[in-house]
Amino acid sequence: MRHLSQAPDREHTFRQLYEVVYPDLIRFVQRRAHPDHAEDVVADAFLVVWRRLDELPGRHGDARAWIFGITRNILLNTHRGEQRRVALGVRLADAAALTYLDEDAGPIVNRVDLGRAWRILSEVHQEALGLVVFEDLNAPQAAAVLGISPVAFRLRLSRARRALRLLLEHLPQPSRTPAASLGRTTTP
Repeated sequence: MRHLSQAPDREHTFRQLYEVVYPDLIRFVQRRAHPDHAEDVVADAFLVVWRRLDELPGRHGDARAWIFGITRNILLNTHRGEQRRVALGVRLADAAALTYLDEDAGPIVNRVDLGRAWRILSEVHQEALGLVVFEDLNAPQAAAVLGISPVAFRLRLSRARRALRLLLEHLPQPSRTPAASLGRTTTP
């Protein structure tokens, strides 16, 4: 009978949690899986949350990180299943191919360079940076998502930032003129 008397509180807690976390969780999944599957993954995650609601951390940030961790595990399991069946890699959005750039294209060039560097970056580094930048999690929360210690996460994040910085500094720069891309110089 104790379980039934707690049902309204349990349901209320779950509803509040769902309303607060759902928008962030959808974006989290959309960045990591095909957008068509995002709602299914989030539904699976909230099913697990409902089943394990008694394990919910008390603080909001910790609870949010806990749910992100559950969702990450569902994504990893899904990904492993796809790899076994189809040997499919992680999909990333391609940056638009630019052949001619003018002098005012600085922000575009920076975005394309960042996109190229991101695709080259290892999945481990992408994940560490993504949790901090896209999901706005602090180190202890991101560590909880990954199932590692906060110290290990800070080290992973530091390495990821360094790797991204090095990639941005060493990517070959696209040519800005058709003549430069052909290796010719024009004479007046």
